[in-house]
Formats: sequence, C-alpha cells, structure tokens
Amino acid sequence: MTTVGPLEDQLTADFYHFESLLPDEERKILLKARTFLRDEIKPLVNDAWAKAELPPELMEKFRGSGLVALGYEGYGEHKPAVSHLLGGMLAMELARTDASVCTFFGVHNDLGLSTFHTGGSEEQRERFLPALAALDKVAAFALTEPEGGSDVAGGMRTTARREGDTWVLNGAKKWIGNATFADLVVVFARDVEDDQVKAFVVEKGTPGFRPEKIEGKIALRIVQNAEITLTDVRVPEADRLQRINDFRDVAEILRQTRGGVAWMSLGVMIGAYELALEYVKERQAFGRPLAGFQMVQDHLVKCLGNITACWGMLVQLARLQDSGIFRDRDSALAKAFVASRMRESVAWCREVLGGNGILLDHDVARFFADAEALYSYEGTREMQTLIVGKAITGESAFV
Repeated sequence: MTTVGPLEDQLTADFYHFESLLPDEERKILLKARTFLRDEIKPLVNDAWAKAELPPELMEKFRGSGLVALGYEGYGEHKPAVSHLLGGMLAMELARTDASVCTFFGVHNDLGLSTFHTGGSEEQRERFLPALAALDKVAAFALTEPEGGSDVAGGMRTTARREGDTWVLNGAKKWIGNATFADLVVVFARDVEDDQVKAFVVEKGTPGFRPEKIEGKIALRIVQNAEITLTDVRVPEADRLQRINDFRDVAEILRQTRGGVAWMSLGVMIGAYELALEYVKERQAFGRPLAGFQMVQDHLVKCLGNITACWGMLVQLARLQDSGIFRDRDSALAKAFVASRMRESVAWCREVLGGNGILLDHDVARFFADAEALYSYEGTREMQTLIVGKAITGESAFV
C-alpha cells in the first residue's frame, strides 16, 4: 500500500475531528486505506460504473491492499485485530470512494467472511477462510429471494431436503452481490424436516446452480448482482455450515452488518459533500464563485450537519459493539436514521451542481444514484423503524 501522509491530514467533512478518536496505529491503517483507494481504485470507478462491470484488476489491487480479512486472526495470513470504530471508518472510506466498490468488498469481507467465521465449524474455518482471506476465492451471501425481502425470515421458499450425507436444494435467490463470479456462495434454505433455516456452501459450477446477472440497474452498477436458480443442487453435509441452525443464527450476522451499511451511508454523504464543496469553490456564476451564494452555503451546511450528527451516532454505536452490549435496536436506528439523512444530503449536493449534477464526469451523480440502493438494502427504513418502535413502546406493529 502507498505510504500515508501526516496524521494531522483529515477529511474536510470531519468537522468535529472524529478521526482523532482512533489510536495512532488504527489511524495509520485508515490513512493508508484512504491513499490506496484514492490512487488505485478511484481512477477505475466511473468507467466501470458506466459499463456496469467489475474491473478485473480491482481484485488484484485489493489483494495487495492489506484490507481483506483485517481483524480476522488465526486463518491464513496474520491480521491485527481492529476495533469496531476502525472497521466502521474503513467502510465509510470505501463508500466515500464508491458505494459499489464498498458493497463488493462488504459482501466478501463482512457478510462472506463473517458467515464462515461465525457459522462454520473449526474444520470448516480452517478449510475455507485462508483462501477467502487471501482473496484467492470470492464469497457471496444468498439470502434474499425474488418474492421475499424483509419477510424472508418467515417466508423463505428455498428448501433443503436431506438424503443421507447430501442435501438437495431447490428454489431461487435475488439481488445476490458477487454471485455471478463468486467461488463460494452461502445459500440459505429452509430444512423441510424441521422447518429451520440452514446455510450451505455452494461452489461455483455445481450442477443445478445457475446465477444470471441482473441488468438495467440505476444504482450500484459495478456490483454484479445475480438472480440465482437452484434446481436439485446437491451439497454434502460437510459443506453445511454447522453453527447456523435457525434464523436467529442468521440474524446475528445481519445485526453486525446492518451497522456497516449505516457507515457506508455516511461515506456516500461525505463523498458527495466533498465533491459539491470543491465544485462550488471553482464554478463561477454572475462573476463570482457559487460558494459565495447564500442558498449554496445553506445546502452545504445542512449536509455537514447531517454528516456530523450521523458520525457521532455511529461512533457511539461502535463503542456499544466494542463493549459487548450491542442490540438489534441499536443498528436498526442507525441504519434508518443515517440512510435517511444520506438520501436528503446527496440530493442537496446534486442540486448545487445544477445541470452538471447529473453528469457522471462530476461524480456526484454516481453518489446520488447509489444512495437509493443503500436506502433500501439491509432492511428498509420502515422495517428498521418497526424494530425500534417495538423496543421503545413494548408493542409490536409488524403485520
């Protein structure tokens, strides 16, 4: 990775100096990641977004970045343990560069590695994690179905039927990131015997496993989402993740990653804000910079207020995670609030660019479009609101 700059170098959006809360060693990791993403990844983004393709060289660049499997110890190359605060700020930094790249990385590194690490037996960890940690193999996480999003816990239609030491999977999945090319896809299916959700590792090329790329997306275009059809897919019992035996085990993984999406939403806000700020300082109207107009400053200050409020919320969320008293309601409130503030902030950023705000060349358009996907995935605002609403009232309003 490229050598980092001085520790006092911080983002213009970090108005309250949140990065200073990181210990020096973790801040160095964050700044290295920032330099790597700026120099190696950002130049690839707009062309890839326009083509709706994942650049093949992106994988090789990430292999040498030191970011993959950061915080996972004991499997493959030794990686230092990191705090949840650093993990969140790294997700923010990835999304500040590009939300699609962050999603690709998060599916592999957070959902993928976390599922194997949390749900696998010791033997399965030793077998799968070294290749995933080295990015020699790519993971995908197949939970969402064509007819089920937020209600997938109680309405999963993909089934698993055991025949001796083999499981037979049938059904379909949708919106599965990385699945068009992933080497290992964790497929969640309902066991027809006990009606509980279990997790199965399906290798690329397995007969009956057919992923098809979803075309025509207006957001996260670099992410290779797939609709998967499973027809009598046979998976050995040895490839059923042994510590995932009902949906509560799946929910434990999602509880951790939902907070990550809130950090991503913060990163998208910051990315759009920085670009808008740079633009209005350079763009002239009526003989002076746009930055000198009251309404432009109003939009920028509202964005900065949203960024600062959300960053403060997420710092405390990370502290709760590190302290071990983290609950579903905590990540639900963060995801609902930060994603909502992101949605309005990127709209203001697009607005101050005027007509140029819809041009990919100015980058803000990409953040504006990608925000729509983040606003919905890992649980809609409405679903997160019901989780928090139940927590504060004691009454369930779920249908």
